[in-house]
Amino acid sequence: MSTLPADRASATGPDLPHPTVTCAFAVTATPPRNAAVSVTAGHDGGGPLRVLAAGPLYLVVQDVPAAAFGEEALAERLNRPDELERCARAHHRGVETAASAGPVVPLPMATLYLDDHNAVRAVTARAASLRTLLDRLRDRTEWAVKVHGPGTAHASGAAGDGPADGRSYLRRVSERRRTEREERERALARAHAVDRELRRYAVAATRHRPQSEQLTGRSVPQLLNAAYLVDDGRRAEFVRAVGELARDAHRSAVEVTLSGPWIPYSFARADEAERDAHQEAGT
Repeated sequence: MSTLPADRASATGPDLPHPTVTCAFAVTATPPRNAAVSVTAGHDGGGPLRVLAAGPLYLVVQDVPAAAFGEEALAERLNRPDELERCARAHHRGVETAASAGPVVPLPMATLYLDDHNAVRAVTARAASLRTLLDRLRDRTEWAVKVHGPGTAHASGAAGDGPADGRSYLRRVSERRRTEREERERALARAHAVDRELRRYAVAATRHRPQSEQLTGRSVPQLLNAAYLVDDGRRAEFVRAVGELARDAHRSAVEVTLSGPWIPYSFARADEAERDAHQEAGT
């Protein structure tokens, strides 16, 4: 789901003395209990989380300081890793709370509106597509699968071994590079095979950009960074399939890892849901 239109001006929230804007976390058709929402910690400096009715739907929102969430101030904060993590965790807490009573459409982090009226107007204008998406996500969860390949090959014929003449050295370098390339191609083929097999168990799937070794903390490259939307009724079947693929891949020095279940962030876009629905229907 794309970011809903956000107003840049500020209003005064009911619980905060300074100008505030309405920050929206998620949309749901089954509102969580107010008692659970009010005790969830949102963004620093903001008011308590609350449920806001928007026609047939509901929003989990928070009044946040306009000064801290203005365009420039927010951009500056989100450029700092510690602030980005703090905001992301607060956003996820709001989404999790919204999901405690039923399926949700998570909104992009820092979805802001001038006030409640503008938030309600934006959601009600898209109520039909949002309800369709909520129905699609009902009783389904997201699972993440990552495949990491072998590190740089150290062929037995290293560049420094053997005769020292230039022609022999260049031949050994060429052989080592060819071996490394072939190993990577085999590992990529294994990763693609994992993805193809797991799509058989999923309602929808998407591939994210592989993460760098700096982000993963691993010394081997990430070959696949995929998410799968799986019916809860097929959860055991999906997990079992990942386990079998992981055991097979391990024999070729490729590692397959699974995490989840997660709130389906990767499948909360209405345009993607409509595309996948057409594909399922064969249209």
